[in-house]
Amino acid sequence: MRTYHCFWLLFWAGQPHQSFLTPLSKRTSGFPEKEKVLVLSGNSGRDLHRSKRSWMWNQFFLLEEYTGTDYQYVGKLHSDQDKGDGSLKYILSGDGAGDLFIINENTGDIQATKRLDREEKPVYILRAQAINRRTGRPVEPESEFIIKIHDINDNEPMFTKDVYNASIPEMSDVGTFVVQVTATDADDPTYGNSAKVVYSILQGQPYFSVESETGIIKTALLNMDRENREQYQVVIQAKDMGGQMGGLSGTTTVNITLTDVNDNPPRFPQSTYQFRAPESTPPGSPVGRIKANDADVDENAEIEYSITEGDGYGMFGITTDKDTQEGIITVKKALDFENKNLYILKVEATNTHVDPRFLYLGPFKDSATVRIQVEDVDEPPVFSRPAYIMEVKEDVPINSVIGTVTAQDPDAAKNPVKYSVDRHTDMDRVFNINSGNGSIFTSKPLDRETLLWHNITVIAAEINNPKQSSRVPVFIKVLDVNDNAPEFAMFYETFVCENAKAEQLIQTLSAVDKDDSYNGHQFSFSLAPEAASSSNFTLQDNRDNTAGIFTRKTRYNRHEMSTYFLPVVISDNDYPIQSSTETVTIRVCACDHRGKMLSCNAEALVHPTGLSTGALIAILLCIIILLVTVVLFAALRRQRKKEPLIISKEDIRDNIVSYNDEGGGEEDTQAFDIGTLRNPEAIDDNKLRRDIVPETLFMPRRTATARDNTDVRDFINQRLKENDTDPTAPPYDSLATYAYEGNGSVAESLSSLESVTTDGDQDYDYLSDWGPRFKKLADMYGAMDSDKDS
Repeated sequence: MRTYHCFWLLFWAGQPHQSFLTPLSKRTSGFPEKEKVLVLSGNSGRDLHRSKRSWMWNQFFLLEEYTGTDYQYVGKLHSDQDKGDGSLKYILSGDGAGDLFIINENTGDIQATKRLDREEKPVYILRAQAINRRTGRPVEPESEFIIKIHDINDNEPMFTKDVYNASIPEMSDVGTFVVQVTATDADDPTYGNSAKVVYSILQGQPYFSVESETGIIKTALLNMDRENREQYQVVIQAKDMGGQMGGLSGTTTVNITLTDVNDNPPRFPQSTYQFRAPESTPPGSPVGRIKANDADVDENAEIEYSITEGDGYGMFGITTDKDTQEGIITVKKALDFENKNLYILKVEATNTHVDPRFLYLGPFKDSATVRIQVEDVDEPPVFSRPAYIMEVKEDVPINSVIGTVTAQDPDAAKNPVKYSVDRHTDMDRVFNINSGNGSIFTSKPLDRETLLWHNITVIAAEINNPKQSSRVPVFIKVLDVNDNAPEFAMFYETFVCENAKAEQLIQTLSAVDKDDSYNGHQFSFSLAPEAASSSNFTLQDNRDNTAGIFTRKTRYNRHEMSTYFLPVVISDNDYPIQSSTETVTIRVCACDHRGKMLSCNAEALVHPTGLSTGALIAILLCIIILLVTVVLFAALRRQRKKEPLIISKEDIRDNIVSYNDEGGGEEDTQAFDIGTLRNPEAIDDNKLRRDIVPETLFMPRRTATARDNTDVRDFINQRLKENDTDPTAPPYDSLATYAYEGNGSVAESLSSLESVTTDGDQDYDYLSDWGPRFKKLADMYGAMDSDKDS
């Protein structure tokens, strides 16, 4: 007989329930009276045998979120090889075995040690096996079973966003889509209604509604106006269990903004506006601002202003300020209070972006009346013309009137006006003006050849208020009269060969005239009457403003006459006729057979071009070299070596001996007061010249010895005066030396003049006791004594 060995796994089946674990002997099921058993045979559960009191299957169910204090009982593992003698051992492996799920190795009872959450793991797959405790060998093949976690409604619906933001145009139709909200439930959607979510609106009615199944929010009220209310806050609830009582719920907030559409026309807050503008307001200046109010925003509130009618249509304009949406009224033409002092305009404000859907609300424009009052101001005089052009002949007498300017006060008062010339435009005071009637007259002679145009400025000012003045340019053209005689175009100096033939052309003459001629100049040439008959030359007028000089005889002798001066009379054909006499210089020269000049009796002709640039540079360099040579020679003579004043030690004179010993420098201000030497009064006018020998020779006289303790200034002045009056003083540049040390010297006087007659009477050993400043002097005189002793 074939024998099947299998496991029996007992579990409680029926409706989902919680198992309370108690000792097996006392455990109660709370389930239906039938106990279900899964028997797994040695063919890995392929053959399931139903016992007389059990069912057999391979999966078990366990409720999540168990809240009991004991372990949760799952089921019992049993093998038909188990005789109850404790020889078998049950083991468990797979998901959570030994940690989350434990088994009693003796009885096969399986328990869950922790609270289970289906949302974390819904299914656990485990493997069970029975082994011989003594041999350790399995007595049954390993069997696999599944533990499924049954869901309970422990998760509320969660929206994907905490806050939703949406916007729709104002005045939208009912049912217009706004936004869709979405909530998710972590519970099992396949088990019961735990994950079935239903949407509802808690706040936001009657303006909006929500579809219960899709979460789509729509408008529920017609013609919602942004100008009345712009922001709406809607609260949406999502509830599971199909919205039934006891279901869990979550909420979210939806902020809905109504966007603007152009559903409001512009409106002026008042029908009439009043402005004032002085008549002196320049064109382009603003007069005032008006504004039409529009409840819309952004481009829907953009307004364009225009002047549609009124008597000031051409005098004023209006533009739109894009930042403030105001209409700026400006002056287009100059205002005149005396001509018109009140203007009435009709201004229209129109939306630039009109929505055709709302045309039924009426025209999107409005109009208002603008009254502009022109104010009178004290204006400067106004000239009758913007500029004056006058003409005057250059030969008019002084004080001749050449024209008149006119200006009037445009104000109603008609204040009198006085005229004057701006002297910055007429520095030479050539013109003047009558301050009463504005007539301009000359004050100096005019000369067209010197200045053709005179541009002056005339000032017109009110007599009662000189600050009110205006200016006008006056252009005066000086007309030409024939007051200049024609003259040669250049200086003519030519030559004639000694061997010249008669009727030979030697020079062509041309003339110019400073005067202006409308028809062109016409000059005539002729010899002066005194030279016409006796001249050796003839003149031929070419009738084209030129003339030719021809020889009258065959030969000329430069020894008899080396130079001829030919007077030529030049006349014009204008009125009055002007003429002048010019002279042509003709030299007689020796020429070769071809007529080329070889030499003349006088110096060679100097051509008008003068010396060349190279010749001038060469002459300049020669002059510079000569000057440099003279300066160097003078400097060398001044630097000739002079004879030294101190020739030998035996030279007994008033000398200053310099010692190579520095003083205290610039900071030593106590050593010597140079101010005592600066005395301009010490100059004596009775001085003799030293560069000439005096007429009277005086015998040399000994200089008086300076008195004791005299001041340095007095001493120097005395010596200076004696030397200036001494005719025997050295001539030219000389150096007069003085050996006076001043007061307070501890060494007293070192001058040899006050010493004894011979040097041998002096003992200079004491110089060594005076310190390092007198070391050089001690060495000198010490060496002198040594030389004498030797």
